[in-house]
Amino acid sequence: MKILITGAAGFIGSHLVDALAARGDDLVLLDNLSHGRMDNLARHRQNPRIHFINGDLRNEEQVNQAIKDCSVVYHLGAQSDVVNAVQDLDTTFQTNVVGTYHILKAAREQQVQCLVFPSSREVYGEPHHLPVDEDQPLLTTNAYGASKISAEMYCRAFRKHYGLPVVILRMTNVYGTRDRDRVIPVWIKQARACRPLPVFGGQQVLDFIWIDTVIQALISAAQHPELEQPINIGSGTGTPILDLARRILELTNSTSELSLLPPRDTSVLRFVARVERMRDLLGIHPPKDPLEHLPDVLERWDE
Repeated sequence: MKILITGAAGFIGSHLVDALAARGDDLVLLDNLSHGRMDNLARHRQNPRIHFINGDLRNEEQVNQAIKDCSVVYHLGAQSDVVNAVQDLDTTFQTNVVGTYHILKAAREQQVQCLVFPSSREVYGEPHHLPVDEDQPLLTTNAYGASKISAEMYCRAFRKHYGLPVVILRMTNVYGTRDRDRVIPVWIKQARACRPLPVFGGQQVLDFIWIDTVIQALISAAQHPELEQPINIGSGTGTPILDLARRILELTNSTSELSLLPPRDTSVLRFVARVERMRDLLGIHPPKDPLEHLPDVLERWDE
């Protein structure tokens, strides 16, 4: 099987490459390296079954080249940083919406067997109640969430009108090795240096999910192209942000203090996913403690 992974040099993408390469698939990797890093793919540099293309989702010709003869597509490429998405609206729209359109159009022409589209819990905005099921209204509060809603709608339209098998997954807060710039890697870095941990607001309750669980969900989704309903990918458990900070301080034996700052206006205060669909349709069962793999992140920090 030949598989295309967009955003392959990024945090989630590179872990997916590891899993599929171990399975022996032929992989085409598309990434413009604006956020991804070739270091994340270093272990596959000599693998003859992996072909890397330094290309951009906004370039339709490069997308068409990458998808040729592929049976499955994992469309992970995106402007995925919420703050940067708000600050650079043009790049966010062109990458997340137009780029997704290019992928969908090419996938339809190529008649791929399944396209897996990882969306985000940001599409929900501030939820009306917890846990959040997939039928709650999409009321995002930021441009990143808006771009993901738009991309989801294009995915649904291509499925309905052209029969393209697209599976939509809505990710919560994914954590693991190779992540950068989000709360867990930022706080670990600060704690290891005994510097203050910046806490924006401090009232947040979030749903964290370990990277390996996410990879299992992605692979399972590609095996179920018949799934039409979006599926939350999360732990189903809320973690108060201050509890996360305390656990990081304990694990690092750090003397860092918490630096309380005003909340960001782009941030959702409380989010916990309902994950029955993930369990029932994909066979994925998250651990009871969503942060049980924090020690693994610290142990493999230099990866």
